[in-house]
Amino acid sequence: MRYIAGPRGQVAIDWTQENSLIMPIRKRQRPTELDSAENATLAAFRHALRVFLRFSEAAAEKVGLTAQHYQAMLVVRAAAEREEVTINELARQLLIRHNSAVGLVDRLVKQELLVRSPSREDRRKVSLRLTARGSQVLGRLADNHRHELERFGPQLRQLLRHIARTREHNRV
Repeated sequence: MRYIAGPRGQVAIDWTQENSLIMPIRKRQRPTELDSAENATLAAFRHALRVFLRFSEAAAEKVGLTAQHYQAMLVVRAAAEREEVTINELARQLLIRHNSAVGLVDRLVKQELLVRSPSREDRRKVSLRLTARGSQVLGRLADNHRHELERFGPQLRQLLRHIARTREHNRV
């Protein structure tokens, strides 16, 4: 996150996202104490996220991958066909260090799920892409995740709406 002066005050720019996210910085207001219901809603939301993440870990384990392997493959697949994903970009997307991303890519290459090739833009870098086998494995996993989100999504949306309503109510 980087902070710069904008025309209407300071803004934060999040460079970790593919498309930079620009958010106005508001002066920090005195924190309001959360009541029991608000804490319960936040706890329920966190639990719901953890349940989904646990599902994701278990789904990846069933096909012999870790959740991080799945996430790495998803980052590579999510890049548009014309965009290159480098190890550096993968590390940024997964919020891990470059050397950890190198090891992760090594393991995926060894499992024949990813291939490295010289970058078209900079021959010093390597570009990552899924193999046919990697695309097949990722497709099955992504489909399982989509079904789980269809099943679980309404609960998450309801919790998010409740949190937003509570936040708006507290601002008034």
